[in-house]
Amino acid sequence: MRVGYPSPVDFALAPEDEKFRDELRAWLDENLPPFLEAEALGDDARLSGEASQQRRQKWQRTLHEGGWAAIHWGPEYAKGRTINAMQRLIYSEVMAEYRTPGMFNTNGIWQIGPMIIQWGTEEQKAEWLPSILEAEEHWCQGFSEPMAGNDLANLRTTALYDPEADEYVVNGSKIWISSAHLATWGLFLLRTDPTAIERGKKHEGITAFVLNLKTPGIDVRPIRDMAGEELFNEIFFTDVRIPAKWRLGEEGAGWMVAMGTLGFERVGIASQIAILAADLRAVVEAARSVNPDALEDPSLRDRIAKLWTEIELARLLSLRALSKIMKGEKNWPEVPFAKLSWSSMAQTLSELAVDLLGPAGVLAKGGPDTVDRGKWTRLYAFQRYSTIGGGSTEIQKNIIADRAIAMPGKSRS
Repeated sequence: MRVGYPSPVDFALAPEDEKFRDELRAWLDENLPPFLEAEALGDDARLSGEASQQRRQKWQRTLHEGGWAAIHWGPEYAKGRTINAMQRLIYSEVMAEYRTPGMFNTNGIWQIGPMIIQWGTEEQKAEWLPSILEAEEHWCQGFSEPMAGNDLANLRTTALYDPEADEYVVNGSKIWISSAHLATWGLFLLRTDPTAIERGKKHEGITAFVLNLKTPGIDVRPIRDMAGEELFNEIFFTDVRIPAKWRLGEEGAGWMVAMGTLGFERVGIASQIAILAADLRAVVEAARSVNPDALEDPSLRDRIAKLWTEIELARLLSLRALSKIMKGEKNWPEVPFAKLSWSSMAQTLSELAVDLLGPAGVLAKGGPDTVDRGKWTRLYAFQRYSTIGGGSTEIQKNIIADRAIAMPGKSRS
């Protein structure tokens, strides 16, 4: 065996995986068309608006009733099934293929719920999991901070314990918190040891909490993005008192909770790559309708072929990562490579889409001739975030250079 040679990957689906895929497709064939007909959105509906959120809520409940919402939670906590890593990828690919609506609690279902299952007490699970699963209340995730930059371990929002009241007192702020203005609950990382950074132990003294955002002293302020939406938020905490029972896991164990949460998010890059493939197919079909001459342009055809090749390579990279997970190996360095690839491809696709659609590519939602409710115009601006969100491109490159290919660093005197 050659040292350092990559593990072989079997791309064939096992019989149980094929059965899972066929069951999901059959369920979608039966349930998706009537849902879309009954819950059609107007061309001017905003992503964070009430109509869009109500539609997402109804779709998540429809999925839950069919046992297709929290498929990775296991039968003890959700309806039904136990799945493997490959079936999770199949789920994402089929959902992208069918272009299903988004769920009301995407973060809650995919990232926060599994962390509550892993780290929560039985009382916490009983209180919080139904709220996520049944779309009763919206959930968000609060990690990033204004003064932390791209290093999550630099977070400085404090939660200091008051033993007499058995409460923590929270002060500080978070930023770029998706959908916080819609949320009642959220999973947050707070610093319970404010001396850790000065001691050079910044990964210590971080604790995970589940917070109710309606608590006095919490101020949520939406941030308007480049696409004109208000999906991100800044959150300010001023002497916020929270009960100790809202702590998730032991005090100081927050970094381990964060890595588990981000692990689910990183594996979820495979679903984002599946969405890119579906979006590329969709925009080519749209161009056939509104600007067919573009598909005869050699330069545009070359860009389509190149992007499709890159998406397929990223998909295979994700499959290698999943293959490692299924063998009990670390999914390194495939997952950061896949994230880096997705960041670039998301922007490449949004630029290609506008060029393929020609004049129709600049029409925003609400207009009479808008294509796909102005989706492609919005993505042209919004996908600037993909090289920042979830770990900036610069940080990902540094991690890969340092840990994956061991590039020599600058000499130190």
